[in-house]
Amino acid sequence: MNPTDLALALLANTAWAFNFIAGKAGVSHFPPLLFSSLRFGMLLLLLFPFLRWIPGQMKSVITLGFVLGIFHFGLIFLGLEAAGDVSSVAIVAQLYVPFSALLAVVFLGEKLGWRRILGISCAFSGVLVIGFDPLVFQHLDALFFTTAAALVMAIATVMMRRLQGVPVFTLQAWIAVIAAPGMLVLTLLLESGQVQALETADWLNFAAPAYSAVGASMVGHGIVYYLLGRYPVSVTAPLMLLTPVLAVFFGVVFWGDTLTWKLLLGGLLTITGVAVITIRAPQQALVVPDEAKEDDGRSIPIGPEECSETER
Repeated sequence: MNPTDLALALLANTAWAFNFIAGKAGVSHFPPLLFSSLRFGMLLLLLFPFLRWIPGQMKSVITLGFVLGIFHFGLIFLGLEAAGDVSSVAIVAQLYVPFSALLAVVFLGEKLGWRRILGISCAFSGVLVIGFDPLVFQHLDALFFTTAAALVMAIATVMMRRLQGVPVFTLQAWIAVIAAPGMLVLTLLLESGQVQALETADWLNFAAPAYSAVGASMVGHGIVYYLLGRYPVSVTAPLMLLTPVLAVFFGVVFWGDTLTWKLLLGGLLTITGVAVITIRAPQQALVVPDEAKEDDGRSIPIGPEECSETER
């Protein structure tokens, strides 16, 4: 990979990693479901020109909009709101990679070698260690929400593998069509204080959902799909492992996270396990979160290791 594209890969990692900070800042002012509705509303406005009917696949796209847009993002922002830090959420969210590998065995008939089994065990062991960190232990609801969000993300990626030839921005636009009003209904039913939060919000508060929509979804994903059009998955995917590392760094620098030995050890185990799964996975062994297109129009399958959506 040439230096320019390496710089773009670093920018994508940075965009996804900082999304955890933006999300945590956003749900510190807005109720989490309202924040998610604002995020998808802004994304829909930006991606509306890409919205078009997808013959023969709309049922799958709409279902995916509910699974990914409503359940995954709802859970991840609930996790950020409940968490006492950013770092633990950024690390635990990576469980979608081992979850995806396990679901591929169950639903797609794939087989796991001993290295990937070891990687899966290592990743889950790391989360168990993180759970005993004093701060995380005081917010086990956040750990539950984030783990559930990772599982839902894995389910969504299995569903995405069945989509054919759907451009990434078109798919994201349809997810926003489902999620923006869906989250608005949920926040009206389940949350309170929305009017006060909107009335007291300043430009910096609104910058959080705006960044999540633009920085994570458009810039981050756009760069990755560009790189996948130029390089094999085996080259691009390992570079995306920088995302949780940068997220922890940003959590310490910008949010004041404290790195205890349990968080460091658990994070190391989890990221190492994810790395083993990601680097050794064949290009089509894992599931596909979206579709990218090469210049000649061919679809490029993308494994879960390339799509850290909250990060993404």
